[in-house]
Amino acid sequence: CSARDHVDVTQTGSPKPVSGVSIAGHVRQVFSHVKVEHLVAGLSGGVVSTLALHPLDLVKIRFAVSDGLQLRPKYSGILHCMKSVWQQEGLRGLYQGVTPNVWGAGASWGLYFFFYNAIKGYTKESRPTELSATEHLVSAAEAGILTLTLTNPIWVTKTRLVLQYNVDPTGKQYKGMIDALVKIYRHEGVPGLYKGYVPGLLGTSHGALQFMAYEELKRDYNKYREVPSDAKLSAMEYITMAAVSKIFAVATTYPYQVVRARLQDQHNRYNGVMDVVRRTWRNEGAVGFYKGILPNMIRVTPACCITFVVYENVSRYLLGQNQ
Repeated sequence: CSARDHVDVTQTGSPKPVSGVSIAGHVRQVFSHVKVEHLVAGLSGGVVSTLALHPLDLVKIRFAVSDGLQLRPKYSGILHCMKSVWQQEGLRGLYQGVTPNVWGAGASWGLYFFFYNAIKGYTKESRPTELSATEHLVSAAEAGILTLTLTNPIWVTKTRLVLQYNVDPTGKQYKGMIDALVKIYRHEGVPGLYKGYVPGLLGTSHGALQFMAYEELKRDYNKYREVPSDAKLSAMEYITMAAVSKIFAVATTYPYQVVRARLQDQHNRYNGVMDVVRRTWRNEGAVGFYKGILPNMIRVTPACCITFVVYENVSRYLLGQNQ
């Protein structure tokens, strides 16, 4: 029998946990809702969107760390940045850091959907009512923390690779993803692989807000159509809801991405999150925390739309829910 059998139900019908239910029991319950199909579908969406839009991610990171250091190239805008990189290094230059980005985005989206659906299924178990907006928010935040803990080293290597400005490949500090991982671990240890983890934790609020908005939009729209809340939508309807939820989340949480990128940058040294915040505010003001937001919006909005459309269709196909 499951841990759900070990609850008393009051006269009002709300569950009253009995003391002594072990954490292990709850963990087993959560994992009873695990479906590999969500992992595969999320991974597919992350990989497809990353391959299509990586050059814009490179531009965003270069703008995010543009703090005035002389060694950094100077760009007047998104197109100028892309044109400069193309002229100096060609297509290869625009795809610097793509390997860890594909691994990171694929793993992150796959694990996120994997954990999120398991936690959501556990929370909703044996309940006739839909989850509230707060419950969607908490489920997404928990999934985000688990995902970040597993993938942070990949994001550090991606940032380091993207911020290699030397045109000559022999003059670059890192030869590729594995070389970067090994060198960072050798010279900086485990803390080096987890640089940016604290602002990354704050960043889980981004995914949480996005998923909460996405779930609420889907539910309210299906309620308006008078169909079940999990009814299949058209590709354009998924795209619209994904775009609105992503723009909302980015506008709310973008500054943490600037702080995180600067912590992970190999060309500057900060003594933690507060040092980044103080120095950015002192030298660049509030606008410093929003550097790179335009290329980020241009990149993440279509990336999110591609990811969610691929995820929704692949997961429904794998789970046999095509109606």
